[in-house]
Amino acid sequence: MNNNLQRALTARQIQMIALGGTIGVGLFMGASSTIKWTGPSVILAYAIAGLFVFLIMRALGEMLYIYPDTGSFAKFANDYIHPSFSYITASSSIFNWIIVGMSEVIAVIAVGSYMRFWWPELPTWIPGIVVIAILLTANLISVKWFGEFEFWFAAIKVVTIILMIIAGFGIILFGFGNHGDPVGFANLWSHGGFFANGLSGFFFALSIVFGSYIGIELIGVTAGETKDPQKNIKRAINGVIWRILIFYVGSIFIIVTVYPWDEVSQIGSPFVATFAKIGITGAATIINFVVVTAAMSGCNSGIFSTSRMVYTLAKQKQASKIFLRLNRNNVPDIAVIAVTLGIFMGIVLDIVLPLILGKDTNIFVYVFSAGVLPGMVPWFAILISHLRFRLLEKIPDHPFKMPFAPYSNYVTILMLLAVIVGMIFNKETRISVIIGIVYISVVSIVVIAKQWRSNNSIR
Repeated sequence: MNNNLQRALTARQIQMIALGGTIGVGLFMGASSTIKWTGPSVILAYAIAGLFVFLIMRALGEMLYIYPDTGSFAKFANDYIHPSFSYITASSSIFNWIIVGMSEVIAVIAVGSYMRFWWPELPTWIPGIVVIAILLTANLISVKWFGEFEFWFAAIKVVTIILMIIAGFGIILFGFGNHGDPVGFANLWSHGGFFANGLSGFFFALSIVFGSYIGIELIGVTAGETKDPQKNIKRAINGVIWRILIFYVGSIFIIVTVYPWDEVSQIGSPFVATFAKIGITGAATIINFVVVTAAMSGCNSGIFSTSRMVYTLAKQKQASKIFLRLNRNNVPDIAVIAVTLGIFMGIVLDIVLPLILGKDTNIFVYVFSAGVLPGMVPWFAILISHLRFRLLEKIPDHPFKMPFAPYSNYVTILMLLAVIVGMIFNKETRISVIIGIVYISVVSIVVIAKQWRSNNSIR
């Protein structure tokens, strides 16, 4: 049996995957909800969270530079912390990505309702089925197909946000779409100040904003299937900070500068409103198309990264050896199919949950938020593994060391803990923390039980 993955992802694909990995469907569908917590200072929240996420990626990047390997943070958790923690880390990442994939499918279904304009009798769940079928096929054919799909999905998101930022500056500086009257920058301070809801609102927003960056560590998972991994991973990770500044901080800056922050929730999608303001007809149709591609990108990344995590667990004998099987294109096909079936549950939940919780329930928010805490577990694993890596490995100087380590590790860990505390105190995110704690507790009990059974069998 061939148990080796293929290094087939090119530098072009890795760069665009890295770009797209920082832009989730939540930015298009959830920008208004983060702005309402804190007003214009949400810009600062995205910048601060982005800085800490960059440090996490640099810690991962240093280890990958020395030991490129698929599974990345799970493998490092196994080598530098404990095999049990590796299992918890990989399982949490799998849970998070399946949840993300489910929420992206729900987003596709939500946007699919617009297709009834052309096909009034079309059930809204059919677009979700079509998306899953396309992505399953692409992921089974080869890793190059995954990379190519993700390249174009990410390109659509990137181009849309860049055009939105350009249009926004046209409105701010030259008054495009505002009768030639420049909007200026007054909206940043003239509606209750920069910290409109005080420091508590800012802290709550910071907690939510961190969640929007979850999944950026996907760059590391691609290392095992990347040509010239040291060069390409280094370039991709070093570019994270600029991608955060341009795509997240840049787009949020435009939104809260063009529109009073306390009116953003009333204008619908800020992206649609900005394009419509400068006279682009069909702006809603364009953004709906972008949301669909962003959702497909999230599903695509989820299927890829999660199947590789399952494959890594199987290699470490922590999951069934059936997941080690590779098809003739060196794709772990059983793992891909299993993960896709998990994501398919998003369609089932979209049908069932409204019957239980009511038709007005925001199913996307309920499902997406459930994966936030498990999604942060890999970040803790990366930071702690890197501390142990520095302590145990006697590696000569190299050009990709994490800045200010180990102090930057400790400060980042404390910040992540503070974010979790903030989520517990915020009633809108409390349920997601509880779900995450329950899941991690169950996985930990399973690990302890396995370890106890293994120790008893040795005796």
